[in-house]
Amino acid sequence: MKKILFILGFNAVLNTQAQVGVGTPPPKKAEILFDGSREMLDEKWTYWEGPRLAATLPIKWQVVKDLVGDGTVLSTNDPAGAGGKYGAADIVTKKKFRDFRLHIEFFIPEKGGNSGVYLQNRYEIQVLDGDTTSHGMAAVINETPSPYYAYNGVGKWNAYDIVFRAARFKDGKRTEKAIVTMYFNGKKVHKNQTISQVWGGPNSGVDGGNDGGKGITDTPEGLKLQAEGHDVRYRNIWIKELNIKKADTDF
Repeated sequence: MKKILFILGFNAVLNTQAQVGVGTPPPKKAEILFDGSREMLDEKWTYWEGPRLAATLPIKWQVVKDLVGDGTVLSTNDPAGAGGKYGAADIVTKKKFRDFRLHIEFFIPEKGGNSGVYLQNRYEIQVLDGDTTSHGMAAVINETPSPYYAYNGVGKWNAYDIVFRAARFKDGKRTEKAIVTMYFNGKKVHKNQTISQVWGGPNSGVDGGNDGGKGITDTPEGLKLQAEGHDVRYRNIWIKELNIKKADTDF
């Protein structure tokens, strides 16, 4: 794991040693979103009530044994998402977030495994084995190339470490786009990357059906994980809320 000093905002200096990579523990004041337990899944997550929702509570994602390590992890294999029906059984945190530091780990057991991590239930960071395009693994979907070189591959745990700053608005109009900096398995792969819109239409996330995904609104939203009929595993999910004044997410 890599240790670095990060500074955010004009007056928000975070004098802390941030770790990145697989196995990174949550820092002080971070909120654990999934600890491997069914209890936390039900406490902190629910289905996203998008236009294609076909699942009903309780959440049908399964808590299963870690295939290569100790403990239990979360599987995306919800029957309502079979056949790639994104939006039919996606889960989202009940709590909503604006600016934040996120850590999340994923494991793809078989080739072609497909899911996605949605920042603010809007902006997708792709989880897709075998795809090296701008729609592929670890891409800010349709906005950046895939940094596939940093992927550990099938049958191994991978980690995203992200600092995200939400879009800014004045008088109801967007004045600054959302930006993100991300490490993938300890390698910095996106630095202050702006995000233009929500891709994938109304079934993808909040604002996806608003002006073709360009009509971003000024609302905090939850962290969303995508179910597409594949068995992708997640663990060690935590988030730390931030207030990033300056348009700079580099860390």
